[in-house]
Amino acid sequence: MSHASNLSEKIARFYDTSSNLWEQIWGEHMHHGYYGRGGNCKLNRRQAQIDLIEELLNWANIKDVTNLIDVGCGIGGSTLYLSEKFNAQAIGITLSSVQANRATERATQFKLEETVQFQVADALNMPFADNNFDLVWSLESGEHMPDKKKFFQECYRVLKPGGTFICATWCHRPTDSWAGELTEDEKQHLAEIYRVYCLPYVISLPEYETIACDCGFNQIKVDDWSMEVAPFWDIVIDSAFNLEAIIGLFKSGWQTVEGALSLGLMSRGYERGLIRFGLISGQKS
Repeated sequence: MSHASNLSEKIARFYDTSSNLWEQIWGEHMHHGYYGRGGNCKLNRRQAQIDLIEELLNWANIKDVTNLIDVGCGIGGSTLYLSEKFNAQAIGITLSSVQANRATERATQFKLEETVQFQVADALNMPFADNNFDLVWSLESGEHMPDKKKFFQECYRVLKPGGTFICATWCHRPTDSWAGELTEDEKQHLAEIYRVYCLPYVISLPEYETIACDCGFNQIKVDDWSMEVAPFWDIVIDSAFNLEAIIGLFKSGWQTVEGALSLGLMSRGYERGLIRFGLISGQKS
């Protein structure tokens, strides 16, 4: 089995076993929240997660969407939200069949089954025609991609001319500044995050910008919202230790338990400036 397909299976298994618990305890949005400029706003977690979606749309100046793809859709939190907001056709793809099935159930609950579809598909080889979507949305899935350039190439391919690509993803700090290359200690910290969350590797925001440029995107914008989202992990840690969550963790199996016990890895990663929350948007001419 190739390294990439082995990784895909691991990611699928990770989300197959943990998604149900995440939804029970934390709801349908499987991503960071936005806590205001500087991260100082006290918000409930779900509102912060919705605010992140809205802030991303504002940041990328998205006013109108007719059809979109959510690449790495989880259980459809963003997909359904965006479809409803813009009255748009939407497709969500994930490697996890459990997530795709649950997202499909939720589309029916929201009476959106006519306009929103979910399927198991690989973001590096999307089963869609060229020039298909006017919004390609990727919220915290880039970190899972074993080939970041191929991922951006695929997003560019399926994007309609005039359409917008938005990617928000976990990054490591830039290495082209005075701080220099990653230290051994930082590399070890990242390796532990990769192991627990089934990530192949992460890259820095300047590296993503170069890839976007090489792929042909124009009007490229990048931003770092690390401070705005960092409070999320401490809030998740606080809520992970109620009885219901603990029982659910042990029912979900060791990998999910380990994921929960390792939440502090992300929190500390933000604190030390190693983990960054990077935004990239671009258009296709």
